[in-house]
This record gives sequence, structure tokens and C-alpha cells, in this order.
Amino acid sequence: MAEEILIIADESGDGVRIDKFIASQNEELSRSYIKKLIENSMVTVNGKCIKPSFQISENDSIRLEVPDKTIPDIEPENIPLDIIYEDNDIIIVNKPKNMVVHPAAGNYSGTLVNALLFHCRDNLSGINGILRPGIVHRIDKDTTGLLVVCKNDIAHRNVAEQLKEHSITRRYEAICTGVLNTDEGTVDAPIGRNINDRKKMSINPVNGKNAVTHYKVIERLNGYTHIYCVLETGRTHQIRVHMSSIRHPLLGDELYGGVRPGFSLQGQCLHAGILGLKHPTTGEYMEFSAPVPEYFERLLDRLRK
Repeated sequence: MAEEILIIADESGDGVRIDKFIASQNEELSRSYIKKLIENSMVTVNGKCIKPSFQISENDSIRLEVPDKTIPDIEPENIPLDIIYEDNDIIIVNKPKNMVVHPAAGNYSGTLVNALLFHCRDNLSGINGILRPGIVHRIDKDTTGLLVVCKNDIAHRNVAEQLKEHSITRRYEAICTGVLNTDEGTVDAPIGRNINDRKKMSINPVNGKNAVTHYKVIERLNGYTHIYCVLETGRTHQIRVHMSSIRHPLLGDELYGGVRPGFSLQGQCLHAGILGLKHPTTGEYMEFSAPVPEYFERLLDRLRK
């Protein structure tokens, strides 16, 4: 068997070699491995086989067939889901803290995908392969809140296109360290993989991808600030990196400098509270919301004293 992966090239891929661009989109695949896939006609661009030297253009449709590397079966698990909305095309899920979205090496159980497989049976899109059925976008393990899951490939392609066009509304609430002096602002800084630590992202003006985060103060607290952030783009760790870059990392964020003494937190204080998109079948704009979790509310109460 082979896992099929679909990538729609954005502006950052215009003129970039195919192997380099795919590697930038999927950190699990090395450029040398991608080259072998291309040479074995397992990569197509707009339905045609290409050479490793091929340079892609914005909006190119790239398909990869990645052979099964003896990946264990992903078992359905009866894990409770907080489903905000569901129909024949999409599910809006409120993900809890400490839940990984999809399986990866060494972590093949307890994920959102395991729970979705139990809930939906075979009714999930297959575009992103056996490890990521139905998954169009993701949020970090310790970030709570809303994400959309697709039940069929038509819905998946439609929602993926909305993500690419930055037309999906994504608003997050966060608690950042320090007191912001301005009521609102924008961080416009490209984000790429940190060259010294593969687990981290960083501001990278040379090789980073365009990233824009708007933030606004909800409440100033005792040495901290409750804010909301609206994303124009959806880069890995975007809010965490951007707020750290202006010296206000998210409280509890071990990776980007937000750990403070006296707090026992499990990761960053970040919640995807509002998600809005056009329904893939009806075209109607739909917006969903989820309140911040209890730990977040308790923390706000503590910081107000």
C-alpha cells in the first residue's frame, strides 16, 4: 500500500525545485527520499510525472504516493469527542489539551484520528493518507480548541483551498507573559524551521514563509496579558513564534521561553476559540465558537488577584 499526499503549492513555492518544496511542506520526508519517489514516477504535478529538477509554480497540484513503511494499523478508539457541529461533509471538533491530532512514529494511539476513526467508521477523507484521514489542518498537542475535519475528498479539497486562500477565520485566545503596552498590533515576519533545533520554528527572513498574526488586548493582568490573535496565515507554531519574537511568549510555552516560576502548566496557554469557513457543499459561511477550557479560566482568575 501507499499513502497519498496532496499539496497545493502556495506563493512560497513559485520557482522552487520540487524536492525542496515538498521537503519544506512535510518534515518527515528527506529530499533524497523525495528524489527517489520522483524517479520512480510516484510524484506528479498537475497529473503529470516530472523530473527531480522540475521547478513548481504557485497553484500547482502535487501528488505523492509514499510507500507504506510498515506503519502499524491505526486502530479506532472509543475516545470521547467534543463535537460542535457535524453533517455529511464536515465535523467541527473542540480538541482538548494533551491530545495529538494524528499518529506519528512512537505515538499511534490516543490521537484525535483514533477517536475519529471510531466515531466516523469509514466516513473520512483519504487525501492525506492512512495516518491523517480527514485532517486538513492541525493544532498543537497542548493547544485546545476548534478544528475542521472532512468526511470526503470533495469537502477536503474545498476546505484545503480555503486555507490556502487564507479565507478561513481563525481566532485564538492566549495569555502571554509581560504586559503589552499597545492595545493591538500586527506581527508580519516569515517563519521557517530553526536551523539549530529541528523541534523549533523561528523568524527566518531568508527561507521562511510569509506569516502574519494580528493581536489585540482583552485584559491586562498582574504581569501578564490576556489577548486574542487572528491568523492571516497558518504556519507551524505561528502565534507562539510571533509572540516570542516581540518578547511576550505565551505563558507555559517551554519551547519558546514562556515558562515562569510558580506555575504548573502543561504547555502553552492557547485556545482556538473561533473557526469560520464556507460550507464545502452549500457555500454558506458558518462560524463556530468554543469557550476557553477550565484551566484557562482558573488561571485568569488567579492572575486578576
